[in-house]
Amino acid sequence: MEFYAESRALARVRTDCAVVGVHEGGELGPAAANLDATLGGRVARIVRGGDFACRLGETLLLPDLGRSIGRVLLVGLGARKGWNRRSYRRALNAAAGALLKCGAKDALFLLGSEAVPEVDAYYRARFVAEAIGNATYRIPDLKTGKKPPAPKLARVGVATERAGAAHVSRGLEHGQAVAAGTAVTRDLGNLPANVCTPTYLGNYAKKLAREHRGLRVQVLGEPQIRRLGMGSFLSVTAGSEQPPRLIVIEYRGAGAGTAPVVLVGKGITFDTGGISIKPAAGMDEMKWDMGGAASVFGTLAALATLGAEVNAVGIVPACENMLSGRATKPGDVVKSMSGQTIEVLNTDAEGRLILCDAITYARRYKPAALVDIATLTGACVVALGPTCTGLWSNDDVLADALVAAGQRTGDVCWRMPLLEEYQEPLKSNFADFANVGGREGGACVAAGFLWKFTDGLRWAHLDIAGTAWLGGANKGSSGRPVPLLFDFLMRRA
Repeated sequence: MEFYAESRALARVRTDCAVVGVHEGGELGPAAANLDATLGGRVARIVRGGDFACRLGETLLLPDLGRSIGRVLLVGLGARKGWNRRSYRRALNAAAGALLKCGAKDALFLLGSEAVPEVDAYYRARFVAEAIGNATYRIPDLKTGKKPPAPKLARVGVATERAGAAHVSRGLEHGQAVAAGTAVTRDLGNLPANVCTPTYLGNYAKKLAREHRGLRVQVLGEPQIRRLGMGSFLSVTAGSEQPPRLIVIEYRGAGAGTAPVVLVGKGITFDTGGISIKPAAGMDEMKWDMGGAASVFGTLAALATLGAEVNAVGIVPACENMLSGRATKPGDVVKSMSGQTIEVLNTDAEGRLILCDAITYARRYKPAALVDIATLTGACVVALGPTCTGLWSNDDVLADALVAAGQRTGDVCWRMPLLEEYQEPLKSNFADFANVGGREGGACVAAGFLWKFTDGLRWAHLDIAGTAWLGGANKGSSGRPVPLLFDFLMRRA
C-alpha cells in the first residue's frame, strides 16, 4: 500500500474516491465544503434531502460522478458537540471498510484534514494509515476453500495544506509501520497452537531478523535455559513435549551508549492450566496466551520497519503449559533465576513464573526501563473488561508516559495500585513466597509477585488479558498493545 500527503488544490487532483466527513445537521467542514463546491453543491443537496443522516460511522457512496474525482464516500461524523479522537477513529474505521467494498484503486481522505480536538495533523494522518491497515488485514486461516480476492485499494492520500505536508507524511509513515507491526502480532496470535509452538516463535524471530537488518536475534534452547538457572521458567514447561525457547531480539537504532528499553512478553503458546486444569469451555482461546510475546515481536518489527532511532530489546520466554507425569504439581517448590524460591500453589498461574526469570535475565542489558506485557489474569478482565489494559508500575514517570501513549493512540491503559499489601497473600511456610494468593485483588497480587523481581529497575507491567483479542463475530487477535508501545518508544527516540 502506498500512502502520500496531497497538498495540491482539489481542482488539480485525480482520484477514484474522495472520502469526506459530514456532521449531523449537514454541517460541512472546510474540506467537505470545498469538495461540495467542486461538485456543484451535490453533497449538501443529498444531506438536505434526507438521504444521509450523518450518524457516526454511517457511510454513503456517490458513484460514477464522471469527473476527476470518480466517487465520493460520505462518512457520518455524528454530532459536532461529541466530536473527538475516539469518534474520529470510528469514522476512519467505517470509511476504510466501505472503501474496500467499492472497488476503488486509490482514495483521497479529505476527512484526514478536518480539525479534531487535541489531535494534530501527524496523528490524524497516522490514524488513517492504521485504519487502512486494520481493514486490509486478513487472518491467516487454514481453510481449504477459495481465498477472497485481495483488496483493489493500492494508494491512499491525505489532503493537507502545504505547510503541514511534512507532518502528514511522517504520520502516514509511522501509521504504516504500526499497521505492519500490528499485523505481525495478529498473525502470530491467530495461528493455532499446533502451528505456533515455541520452536515456531524462535524461527519466526529469525525470519524477522532476515527481513530487517536492524534486528539481531538469539534463541536459547532448554540446555542453555537450564544453565542460566531458570528453574521457575522450566517448571512451567516440565509437562510438555514441546521444548521451550528463550527468544532475545535486539534492535539498535540509537547510539551504542544509549541504554535500551526492554520489552518482556509472555509466550505461553498453549495453556491447559497444567495440573490445575482449566475448564474445557473456551480453552481454545488459550492459543492466545502468547499475546504478550506477539506484541513484542510486532513492536520491534514496527521499529525496524521505520528505522526508529531508539534502542529496544525484546525478551520472550516461550513454552507450553501441559499435563503429563513430569508436570509440576501444586505444592512443588521451584528456584528462580534470581535465587528466590517459589511454592507453586496453582499451576495455572504460570505466566508470572516464566516472566520473573525473563525479568532477571533482562538485567544484563542495564535497561533504561523494562515493560512486561502479558495475558496474565482473568481478574484484570473482570476489573477493566476489553477496553483498558491494566498498568502497574514502580515508577511514576514511566507509568505516566505509558498512560499518555495510550491516550494519544486510543490503545488505552489504566493505572492500577501497586501496594505492599498485595504481596501479603503470597506468604508461604515452605518457600520465599507462593505464586498465588486468594481470589481477591488477583490482578494486583499477580503484579505484586512480579514486583518482587524488579528491585532497582524502572518497571511497568501491562496485563492485556482483556485487550489482546476480540470476541464474537470478530474473534481473533486485536494487535494490542502495539500502537501504545510504539508510541511510547517513539517519544523516547
